[in-house]
Amino acid sequence: MAARSNLWKALGPGILVACAAVGGSHLVWSTRAGAEFGWSLLWLVLLANALKFPFFLYGQRYTAATGESLLAGYKRLGIGYVWVFLAVNILTGTINIAGVSMLSGALLAGYGITAISVPYLTVGVMIICAGLLLVGHYKLLDGLAKIIISLLGISTLIAVALAIPNQPEVAADFVAPSPYQWASFAFIISLLGWMPAPIDLSAWSSLWMFSREKQTGHFATVKESSIDFYIGYLSAVGLAVLFVALGALVMFGTGETFAAGGVGFSNQLVSLYTATIGEWSHLLILSAAFITMFSTSLTCLDGYPRSLAACCALIKDLPTSEFSRIHNVWILVSTISASIVVLCFVQNLLQLLTFAAIISFMTSPVLAYINYRVMNGANVPEEFRPSLGLKLLSWAGLAFFTVMSLGYIYVSFVR
Repeated sequence: MAARSNLWKALGPGILVACAAVGGSHLVWSTRAGAEFGWSLLWLVLLANALKFPFFLYGQRYTAATGESLLAGYKRLGIGYVWVFLAVNILTGTINIAGVSMLSGALLAGYGITAISVPYLTVGVMIICAGLLLVGHYKLLDGLAKIIISLLGISTLIAVALAIPNQPEVAADFVAPSPYQWASFAFIISLLGWMPAPIDLSAWSSLWMFSREKQTGHFATVKESSIDFYIGYLSAVGLAVLFVALGALVMFGTGETFAAGGVGFSNQLVSLYTATIGEWSHLLILSAAFITMFSTSLTCLDGYPRSLAACCALIKDLPTSEFSRIHNVWILVSTISASIVVLCFVQNLLQLLTFAAIISFMTSPVLAYINYRVMNGANVPEEFRPSLGLKLLSWAGLAFFTVMSLGYIYVSFVR
């Protein structure tokens, strides 16, 4: 009984990462992959999840094995690595928070709110998220994530099951587009960038382990943290497959494409469910999608400032007691900077989401390599360092991320 009780106390950080992943990569990129290319990219979705697996695992395993955060491991390699992570997160954090919050704002507009534009609704969402985090902290975040990921999984599974016997009729002259051409390369990079999530989220689960310990009084063992990670990661993989299936079954071959504008995109997203479950479910599905994206916005607005605060504390050698104050400051700074991006620099939703996902992918080789170095550090007990299989998978991932990043640079700036 004690072991089961401790395992329950350990569950949380890995599930939170899954919650953050589902909002952006799954609702947007997995669904679009299925809608635009059918089943053609399902193997790539699974490959991306497999190749990123070690680098997310290292985040929680390192902390469970050493008792210190993944970012503290960065500092062991040299303070320059912490500065690199800080710089990457300032860039990706602002853009990604703006992106997921804008989709939340677009879904909010689906309730018939027309007097306020999507950008201002987005800012409202971020302000509410910031307020909740400043008051409720990790406990609120943890409780919401477990409920939301369960509800979304069940509703999506039902939608896919109903869509299988009710697929729309494909036009006789329809020719399936091929994703394997240069014109589709940017889309593929966007899909990979957020599938299942940007690699910098590996630092979040590491830091959340300390918050979970503070909440429950129990610090997860390596075995317990691994179970938490597997539950969250496998849930994210399963949902990615379901969203690809939903797009392929309901939208592929109909001639309909996703709108670039926020309101149009969010309406189409909800329609994917209502087309199979029934129009009666519109409000229910809209609410489920909004709550999912709101939770993702909340998670990102906690995770990015949390990792930024950890970087500042490590660079300045600040005491643990100062962390909460720095975290709160970064929540406010991130809210303001993301609001400026949404109000001043964004023309449409998909443009912002595409840019955010591409930036996330381009930083993958750097952060993945640092995670690998940290996990193989001398301070990590031998039995918890990567096995031969994990090492081979890590190097395969590093090679893939690097080659694909160079390919994107070639397509965008050389070709």
